[in-house]
Order: sequence, then structure tokens, then C-alpha cells
Amino acid sequence: METTLPVPPSGNPATSAAIRDRMAGVEEVEVVVAHCQRATLRVGEVFLKVDGDPAHADVEVRAMAMAPVPTPAILWREPPVLAIAAVPGKALGILGEPSAASPAAWAAAGAAIRRLHDAPLPPWPGRRLDDVAAELDRECAWLLANSVLPAEVVRRNREIAEAALRPWKPVFIHGDLQITHVFVDGDEVTGVIDWSEAAPGDAMFDLATLTLGHEERLDDLLAGYGPGADRDVIRAWWSLRSLLASRWLIEHGFDPDAPGCEFDVLRSRMRET
Repeated sequence: METTLPVPPSGNPATSAAIRDRMAGVEEVEVVVAHCQRATLRVGEVFLKVDGDPAHADVEVRAMAMAPVPTPAILWREPPVLAIAAVPGKALGILGEPSAASPAAWAAAGAAIRRLHDAPLPPWPGRRLDDVAAELDRECAWLLANSVLPAEVVRRNREIAEAALRPWKPVFIHGDLQITHVFVDGDEVTGVIDWSEAAPGDAMFDLATLTLGHEERLDDLLAGYGPGADRDVIRAWWSLRSLLASRWLIEHGFDPDAPGCEFDVLRSRMRET
């Protein structure tokens, strides 16, 4: 598919030329993700993020400026589009498949997350504990009413999730630290992407999100993260996050029942018991 996507003008001619170089000769546009709320396209070495809610881009730009970890370069912003440069390296892995990254790469990711969690808090609010608990009640009720999963799987994971519903000391969290959002080159973290959910929050949520479906890598991650991680709370967030995400995934055309994904995570808790 041919493309003639425009590059917005820049006050700096050298910057405009550099952006055009990144997109020169591109004949295809890759749809990275697309649903009714947002879409991300890749055009050569440029990612174009289109979001119906400009507040998400506001948070992303501000969070990347504050985060003490490698982040993508922002090329330009013309609401509702945010253009960012691709980061070098490869993602730690993808959900549903074993991660090919080394233990040292996972430890490096843990060290990067620790630097983020030790950084000053962003000045906007995060989710409140009461809101998370109310959302969990709603999502479990929906899963049961629609017979999406066996009732015992929902109820057991609801019990496990209780361990995460405790007061936490807020830290600077990424908020959507999926395995595909952390890039490494060898044993070095080269970039962390997709910061629109960044906010003050529970440190264990980030650690759980990154290891969701890759529980066997938790030891490697925590070797780099250092002291203070609560494994029981991380396990609780595996259940809690999977319960909260399932309806959204279904309603937006994704499959939480794909191998290694959210439903497998929930079912695995049953095998543990």
C-alpha cells in the first residue's frame, strides 16, 4: 500500500529533514494496534499514535520527559497524532510465547523499573484503591453473568486478588508495562514505550504486568529490581489484572483465551490450588 503521509512542519529545518529521512522510501504502513479508542501505525522508523482522548497523549509526553529510563524520541505532535521514533532492539517478548531474552536482560529491565519507582511522583493522580476494588466487583459480576469462564475460576481468582487490595505507598509507575513495551538490545534496556497510563500507583502492579504469562521470569526480574518486592502481591495482581482486562479485550476484538494469555493465567491459579 503506497503512502504519502505528510510530515508536519517544524520550526527547525534540520529536524524536519531528519524526520523525512526516517520516513523516506516507505511504501507500506503497518497497523501495530487498532481499536475504537486508539490506533498505532508504523511508517518506517516512525510510529504514529492516534488517540481519541488527547489526555492520553498529554500524559505520555509528560511521563516520558520525567522518567529516568530510556524512552522513545518525540518527533512531533499534531493532535490527535503523536509521532515517536522507533527504539532500537527487540521487545522482551510477547504474551503467549516464551521470552528469548536472557536472564541478564530481564534483570536489566528490573533495574530500570526500580529507577522509575524511585523517581519523584508525577503530579497527576493515579487510581484509588476503592476504585480498583469497585472495578473488580463489576468485572467479576460480568464474567459470571456472561459465563465467560467457569464460575469457580472467577471466584478463586477473585479470592487471590484480595491480596493486592491493600493500601500501597504510591510510586511512579508505567501503568501498562506489558512485555512488548520494554525493548532490549542484548542485556541492555534500550527503551520503554507507551506511557499513556503512567501515574502514581502500586509498584507491584508494574512487576506483575511485565511478568504476566511469563511467571518463570519473575526471579530474573527481581534480581535486578532489588529488595522490597512482595511475591504474594505480585501473584495477586496477576489474577486481578487478568480479571479486569478480560471484558475490555473481548469487546475490542482481542482474544484473552489465546495460549498463554489472560484466561490461561486465571486457569493456572486453579492448578496451583
